[in-house]
Amino acid sequence: MLFKQQALLRQKLFVLGSLAIGSLLYLVARVGSLDRLQPLCPIDGRFGPRGQDEIPLRAMQFKRGLLHEFRKGNATKEQIRLHNLVQQLPKAIIIGVRKGGTRALLEMLNLHPAVVKASQEIHFFDNDENYAKGIEWYRKKMPFSYPHQITIEKSPAYFITEEVPERIYKMNSSIKLLIIVREPTTRAISDYTQVLEGKERKNKTYYKFEKLAIDPNTCEVNTKYKAVRTSIYTKHLERWLKYFPIEQFHIVDGDRLITEPLPELQLVEKFLNLPPRISQYNLYFNATRGFYCLRFNIVFNKCLAGSKGRIHPEVDTSVITKLRRFFHPFNQKFYQITGRTFNWP
Repeated sequence: MLFKQQALLRQKLFVLGSLAIGSLLYLVARVGSLDRLQPLCPIDGRFGPRGQDEIPLRAMQFKRGLLHEFRKGNATKEQIRLHNLVQQLPKAIIIGVRKGGTRALLEMLNLHPAVVKASQEIHFFDNDENYAKGIEWYRKKMPFSYPHQITIEKSPAYFITEEVPERIYKMNSSIKLLIIVREPTTRAISDYTQVLEGKERKNKTYYKFEKLAIDPNTCEVNTKYKAVRTSIYTKHLERWLKYFPIEQFHIVDGDRLITEPLPELQLVEKFLNLPPRISQYNLYFNATRGFYCLRFNIVFNKCLAGSKGRIHPEVDTSVITKLRRFFHPFNQKFYQITGRTFNWP
């Protein structure tokens, strides 16, 4: 009899333990799903009176779930209509610069509940074949979003392609334009490193950086080399200023985004007229990767692809010095035009 009572007691304890564990797991999942619903700082006083400028809480709720399903094409037209989802033309574009940190910037801005990103580079304005397909084709490449959210895309080739400023101007003359830059010589070497890695994957040989960056006939900087030409930021920006006033541009410090991302993101929030939502909670340093990773909630974290942060090859110091001297006057002019000064050598 005593044995049966003990067995019955163990059975009851097992059931109660299972219920307790199940409840705990539910609470963890629930907190994770609500984390994006509950802003990290109070909403009151941030949005002002209720109205069109307020971001619906539903937008925050579905941002990681339902919208993801819609991007994969798993939604019916009725579901899209029911949830009042649309595919909007971007209200802001990260136009460059290549190897400046465009992907990191886009992913970090996507932490904001009012931002929806186009996951892939569309290459609409810099590709004649795509551009010929028309603005409606471009719009349908955008992710589903709520009307109160803003869509952002990034294609770093836009910054250096001559036809792009006029094409974007024709679409939206008041669009906000984001440019993320790094120290020009470092950016050029990073550009070279990415191409070099691609060649190595295909078992192909490639010139050393020094041979590409310096003209062997004149021993001067080779401005025909694309990696060098892209780093002459002021030359490209001047072409954009023929169509857009400087107030429609925001310059992001790509070097600072690596080491201290939050202040840079807060400046972008202000430029885009977004209520402050990204906090230090959303960013944590991954010592193994050497970069900051993203925390959306206690369940969902994300780090950038492993290809980010490639180790650069060693470059002759005399070549680095020559490049920095070459870029110096262009950098000074860039500071003057943009009103932002960097501590570039």
